[in-house]
Amino acid sequence: MDIALGAAVRIRRRTIGLSQEALAEQCGVSFQQIQKYENGTNRISFSRLVQIARALQCRVVDLMDVLDAPDRETPGDLDMLSRMRTPGALELLSAYERLPQEARSTLVSFLRSIAAEAADAPARVA
Repeated sequence: MDIALGAAVRIRRRTIGLSQEALAEQCGVSFQQIQKYENGTNRISFSRLVQIARALQCRVVDLMDVLDAPDRETPGDLDMLSRMRTPGALELLSAYERLPQEARSTLVSFLRSIAAEAADAPARVA
């Protein structure tokens, strides 16, 4: 749960274009502490979560939504949040959202073919 909450904080922070340093300053902690929160290394206290939510211009429940959804598939949400932590994932998604639908379809087809070739590459070497 700490990892999922940290990922939600990271996604929201990056979505609004706020640096870890700026978030840390607004919350009165070091940027290293923000890194630990985002990685799930350190647990976020409720009072700190309120500060973080204010700094991120959202509600606490917006950050906790992935944790408080018994009617939804939480493992899928956690998987999605984990994938969004991949370096470059948010930038890629942001660029993807700006593309027209036809370009999106072409890009997805292209990426699938590259991924398929990459998956087959070790089999060819052996």
